[in-house]
Amino acid sequence: MVSVEEATRIVLSNLYKPAVVKVALSDAGGRVLAADVEADRDFPPFDRVAMDGIAIRFEDLSNGNRRFTVKGVQRAGRPFEKLTGKRHAMEVMTGAILPENADTVIRYEDLAIAGDSATVTIDTVQAGQNVHRKGQDAARGEKLLEPGILLSAAEVALLASVGMSEVPVMTFPSAAIISTGDELVPVNDKPLVHQIRRSNTYAVQAGMRAIGWQGEQFHLEDNKDHIVTSLRKIAADHDVMIISGGVSKGKFDFIPEALEAIGVQKLFHQVQQRPGKPFWFGVSTNGKIVFALPGNPVSTYMCFYRFVLPWLWKSLGVEQQPSYASLAADYTFQPNLTNFLQVRIANENGRLRAYPDAGGGSGDFANLKNIDGFLELPAGKNRFEAGEIFTYIPFRIH
Repeated sequence: MVSVEEATRIVLSNLYKPAVVKVALSDAGGRVLAADVEADRDFPPFDRVAMDGIAIRFEDLSNGNRRFTVKGVQRAGRPFEKLTGKRHAMEVMTGAILPENADTVIRYEDLAIAGDSATVTIDTVQAGQNVHRKGQDAARGEKLLEPGILLSAAEVALLASVGMSEVPVMTFPSAAIISTGDELVPVNDKPLVHQIRRSNTYAVQAGMRAIGWQGEQFHLEDNKDHIVTSLRKIAADHDVMIISGGVSKGKFDFIPEALEAIGVQKLFHQVQQRPGKPFWFGVSTNGKIVFALPGNPVSTYMCFYRFVLPWLWKSLGVEQQPSYASLAADYTFQPNLTNFLQVRIANENGRLRAYPDAGGGSGDFANLKNIDGFLELPAGKNRFEAGEIFTYIPFRIH
């Protein structure tokens, strides 16, 4: 049996090696960037008007003039116009290029306009105000994005601005999500009294799809020969297998033995944690990764968010910052195990507070609807006091 820390180290030392593919810009959100992105021109590419109003020469205002003759309109998307005389102004629209010879913009709210005359009605005007200067945000050739960035809407906008209609991204590993157990029936079946519907694989698949990762579902019967044959075929077609069930010490828990039979080397089996103690992890000689998770629903769920997702992000080069929350009430846990406590989260004055809601154990998946994530309480102590801060593993967006 290994500690949670050792299990984490082993998992994160055996990573998937992604390839690079190009996807359409419209499909790039949620993917991981695979190349540097540089500005193909200055940002902004011209002195840009930042407010609707008039453009003037500040020198005219500083000489005591408050009234300007409006000589035209500088529209967005048009080549620049030119101020040709003293005490002249030009109406300008947000996003337009600043007219030639102008250097300052006064917004409409600070003007009195009558006909072609505009009078400044405020006492203080700063030279260059309301002008977004050429190259102020980034200079041509400046690095804007680096590999390993998880592309959000903000990064997609940057990619569009530099003309990247296709984007190089990391490939997700092809994944098989496998359930085991003769007691499990398809979701559209009416289970007999001794049966239950399959749910773990759907939970894992939903967690994957939430980040854009796809997985194919399989189910294996509790027959050793069937499991060996099926796992050999599935492993040949997928980079990673995420298995739920069949890893404990029951008479029909054939998964560890079957995995070794198809050439997957066990790197650990059993972790000093609750839930999820029977967790099995291994790697084949050709680099296929196997997460064999306990079949109890809460165990499967916790191990997916605590071990599988961090493995994925590190494989793709994405740096994930840990989350923390303070325990909202005293809590006691006797076994010398890392306890992943089910918690509800409240944001109180800018701090995350974790309220324990342990539910009925690792089989009580109905309780998952009431919680937001898991608080990682370390082994080696049995009393945890309100106000103590621990690592928080979220599975909901707050």
